Amino acid sequence: MSSSSEIARLILRGAVGGTMIAHGVRHGRTLAGTAGWFGSIGFRRPKLQAVTSAVVEVGAGGALLAGAATPLAASAVVGTMAVAGHTVHKPNGFFVVAEGYEYVGNLAAAAVALAALGPGRLSVDRALGLHEWGTPGGRAALATGVGLAAAAAQLAAFWRPRPRLTVVQDVS
Repeated sequence: MSSSSEIARLILRGAVGGTMIAHGVRHGRTLAGTAGWFGSIGFRRPKLQAVTSAVVEVGAGGALLAGAATPLAASAVVGTMAVAGHTVHKPNGFFVVAEGYEYVGNLAAAAVALAALGPGRLSVDRALGLHEWGTPGGRAALATGVGLAAAAAQLAAFWRPRPRLTVVQDVS
């Protein structure tokens, strides 16, 4: 591996891992508000959702930052972003300026790319001899498949979408 590809991996791990840690810490510091928000968008057991989101985001972010269990950590990012994208952002279109799914889609794609690339030389996975597990395509498929399956399970078990209100204009 060239030193430039090692630097690229570190930058990607730092960007995705750091972002996930920041989200998790924010959710953890405001658990009551986060639980209220989960409830407002249709999640049952919103306190559980708030705690779980904080733990998963900090845990996945920390694992990516350290380069530990990289494909599985990436799958947690994919799952988290898929839930956010489906429940909050999808109805708003693509662009983030309109609360669209642009941002969550890019974080998920970056996590899958990191799973495919592997964590690099300076990682826990490398120290444990797990850095070359499977093929790049297999690692990407694992991160995508496990992440989407976990998102589907969470949505099926806990999310009850709220009906969107339609404004009817009186034209009489």
